[in-house]
Amino acid sequence: MPYMTLYRKFRPDNFADVKGQDHIVTTLRNQILNNRIGHAYLFTGTRGTGKTTMAKIFARAVNCEHPTENGACGECPTCKAIASGSSLNVIEIDAASNNGVDNVRDIVEEVAYRPTEGRYKVYIIDEVHMLSTGAFNALLKTLEEPPEYVIFILATTEVNKLLPTVLSRCQRYDFKRIGVETIMARIEELLAKENLEADEKAVHYIAKAADGSMRDALSLLEQCLSFHMGERLTYDMALEALGAVDTEVFSRLFRCIRARDVRGCISLLDDLVMQGRELGQFIVDFTWYLRNVMLIQTSDDLEDIIDISTENMVHLKEDAGAAEPEQIFRYIRVFSELTSQIRYASQRRVLIEVALIRLCRPETEKKDDALYDRIVALEDRLASGILIADGAGLPSGAGQGGGSVAGARPQRTEPELPKAIPEDIRQLMAGWKEICGGSGRDQARAVLKTAKPSLNGEGILELVFDEGDMNHHYACSEGCQQMIRELFEEYLGKSVDFVVRESASHQDFENGTVDLSKLIPFDITISEEE
Repeated sequence: MPYMTLYRKFRPDNFADVKGQDHIVTTLRNQILNNRIGHAYLFTGTRGTGKTTMAKIFARAVNCEHPTENGACGECPTCKAIASGSSLNVIEIDAASNNGVDNVRDIVEEVAYRPTEGRYKVYIIDEVHMLSTGAFNALLKTLEEPPEYVIFILATTEVNKLLPTVLSRCQRYDFKRIGVETIMARIEELLAKENLEADEKAVHYIAKAADGSMRDALSLLEQCLSFHMGERLTYDMALEALGAVDTEVFSRLFRCIRARDVRGCISLLDDLVMQGRELGQFIVDFTWYLRNVMLIQTSDDLEDIIDISTENMVHLKEDAGAAEPEQIFRYIRVFSELTSQIRYASQRRVLIEVALIRLCRPETEKKDDALYDRIVALEDRLASGILIADGAGLPSGAGQGGGSVAGARPQRTEPELPKAIPEDIRQLMAGWKEICGGSGRDQARAVLKTAKPSLNGEGILELVFDEGDMNHHYACSEGCQQMIRELFEEYLGKSVDFVVRESASHQDFENGTVDLSKLIPFDITISEEE
């Protein structure tokens, strides 16, 4: 007898063997026992959760001459004919390869003929979302009012692609992802039937890697068993067979990233590549590890939700305590972006190396959530006594004032600061944004928005405009200057003298003129607690 894969050999043939879908099993079983069978069903859910299997069990049960609580009896002539594939009452159609209007018209024509044996003709249309719009339209009328002896069972993994007119004509059943414990129990049951042995840790890893799919779990199990034929399956064997990475490696990588150790990250990645690990799976698993770290950080009561061994939980808590939530959020974002990029990439290793360098060197990123890491990196360097030269690690334009390194760009000379800035001008600068952004005297406020406030040698406020700025001409008018005085008086409660002048833009400020708007912080509020 030719060899049959595990997921086909142990495919359930009655309701009792279906695992993880109790809500659907109970509903369909009650419909059969109470003779309340519908005419159209929609089975939807992720791959490998039992949609097609459930459809076949239901098709046999509705035609069985002596149905039981668990479905078909398996002994009557109708059950035997359906099981052998010789019955014309159960018709399976793959919509991926039969998705045209003509294929659906053939179904509509066949529906007119009664079943030769049994009570119902059952049409199981798999991957129904692949049908063309014309094919759906050709099926709609028959789907809504089929003959009393016809049942349609539509199965799909992408229910969002179905027309609302189709959804409204069917009883919808959502198949859930199967839990890790349920998959583990099924694997152990099948191993006992096959007289095979496996460590609990290996079974747990396979069940978790299946991501809620029983079919995937059995396929992964068979792959591991074939790789180590005749041996007891251990955790390390499962990792080797599936090209996966141990959790301890994720902890090491996480700590290298936290230490900004680019060499350590690249070296660890090189080891994984040399061991033949699957890089796509590595990215998914490491993102999942970061998710676990995030959950540990945000709550103390999630140990039961995080499916991990006690030994690895200790390492996970240590890693969670070593980083701030903002950093973890950024790590997850970078690796989530990498997951979508790497799917069709020819140079996967290069993309992963770029992502690791981005995490270790936050100054290479300009996104907002990288700012926290950049600040932490600067604080660490300052605490360790490292001189920051030429703006290293700072946003562009910052850190230009100290230190020098070989090959650094020439540093421009900072302008001398005024020896004493009058208190009323300090107050005015603190509220500059409020003055410019208020309501009333809109023309004067618009002029102030383009002016650069400065001080002349006599300590008088200057409103400096770039050369060619049209607002300079307007600011020189008596009417505009009167409105500006009123704005200042309303804010300070006293008058402020000022002058208006034009400059050669950036050259003037590079040669000694001080921009007070950059010297004095705007709108700073200090809480009483601080």
